[in-house]
Amino acid sequence: MNEKNSKDRNNLIKDKSFLPDKAISTRGLEKIYNVKGDRDIHALRAFDLDVPRGVIFGLLGPNGAGKSTFINILAGLVIKTGGKASVWGIDIDQNPRAARSAIGVVPQELNLDAFFTPRELLELQAGLYGVPPIERHTDDILKRVGLISVANTFSRELSGGMRRRLLVAKALVHNPPVLVLDEPTAGVDVELRQSLWEFIVELKNNGTTIILTTHYIEEAEKLCDIVAIINDGQLIASEPTKELVARLDNKELRISISEKIEYIPFSLKEHNAFLTNKNELIFRYQTSKTEIGSVLKAISEAGLTVNDISTKEPDLEQVFLDITRKLK
Repeated sequence: MNEKNSKDRNNLIKDKSFLPDKAISTRGLEKIYNVKGDRDIHALRAFDLDVPRGVIFGLLGPNGAGKSTFINILAGLVIKTGGKASVWGIDIDQNPRAARSAIGVVPQELNLDAFFTPRELLELQAGLYGVPPIERHTDDILKRVGLISVANTFSRELSGGMRRRLLVAKALVHNPPVLVLDEPTAGVDVELRQSLWEFIVELKNNGTTIILTTHYIEEAEKLCDIVAIINDGQLIASEPTKELVARLDNKELRISISEKIEYIPFSLKEHNAFLTNKNELIFRYQTSKTEIGSVLKAISEAGLTVNDISTKEPDLEQVFLDITRKLK
């Protein structure tokens, strides 16, 4: 890479006035793996996806759905079979180096050189991306991920959580506007997971667009502004998280009553009620068709006294299971 191309590439990413509406955009993206002695594997099929700038975007799907293939195409690690893709408004075919400079990827695997320290690994990574020494912020990044105290410790001596944070630090050395986190909290304890969540939100608040793949559905629901669901290489859904959850037009209402009853009163059967024990009723209903008031009125008409009421809303896990089950 000659010096002029390096400067042009870096200037394109650093230009603060260059703020595309879409951090990631793909059209008709295809990937077919040719496997010897077996049928071809269609990892991505006519994959159209837009990720707005400045959001935390969740990418969900079962194992083998195509998430890693999608990420690796964006990062330049896998060659697509067809279609178009851009990162930060930069076409990955027309300007591959600039596109790769616009994205940082934190892999799921802890692939660190055991004989390098965190400071050395970040300096090496910065050199690979052509970041001049005067523009490097190695210690600042180590402070942000809580590793400055072990900056000169061999990575083989770090805990699993520290290694996970070091991977995040490596992905940030070239200050990419888009950061991909592939299962960042896999196998970490609750405390570290919370600290990583806080750091992810901090990155977003500072302007970084985050692509998050995770098998922890509650993590996606808590963090993500938008969630996409992939299955068998196809995009099944891509919506704001709240709207996706609202797809499940149902609610569960639990009512504790003073009286002990052996059967459901006739007036309550039309409300899809059932007993969990002699003094607790459960109602499952569609929120668009039934109001809680009508349920409470039916209970009163049945001569029952309400002691306590609790409700259970649908969550992203239910949506995910509902969508993927329908595709089987």
